[in-house]
Amino acid sequence: MIIHAKHAEETAVMATAQAMCAAARTAPKARGMDYLTTLIVAGDDMMALADKMEEMGKAGDRPSFIRDAENVRDSQALVLIGTREKTRGLNDGCQLCHHPDCADCARNNGVCVYGPMDLGIAIGSAVSVAADSRVDSRIMFSAGMAAKAMNLMGREYSMIMGIPLSVSGKSPYFDRK
Repeated sequence: MIIHAKHAEETAVMATAQAMCAAARTAPKARGMDYLTTLIVAGDDMMALADKMEEMGKAGDRPSFIRDAENVRDSQALVLIGTREKTRGLNDGCQLCHHPDCADCARNNGVCVYGPMDLGIAIGSAVSVAADSRVDSRIMFSAGMAAKAMNLMGREYSMIMGIPLSVSGKSPYFDRK
């Protein structure tokens, strides 16, 4: 059997993306409440996401979105990790959201701090898998914003980050301008 480099590298990227999703799922979460989800985007769907990033960059005068779109186009896959905004029921024992309790936080469209913390821990777990697999990655809020605009994860996932993955002779995410 002969397996050419391109096929081996594409297979490695997809296996890494799947392992990253598993790492995000098993990452510790506040009070053991899991409001996270993951999604792998590749091929034409990933190019459509890059197009949306570029469109958002041009419309909002955000050059970083346009730069990031090119990085996504130079990638083999992209992992999305998102969370729903839900309070954890700690009420007046917490108040890290600067509201007196969880009900007040929700009523006033506050953000429970534990969702973003859980998202950050899950992202850290996921990118460590990419690093351990020697697959280049970069955390991009711009990819998450485009995924949210495209409703790729559903409307209930309000905080999304994207992590493009690449295996090439040089990381496309290293010396960005």
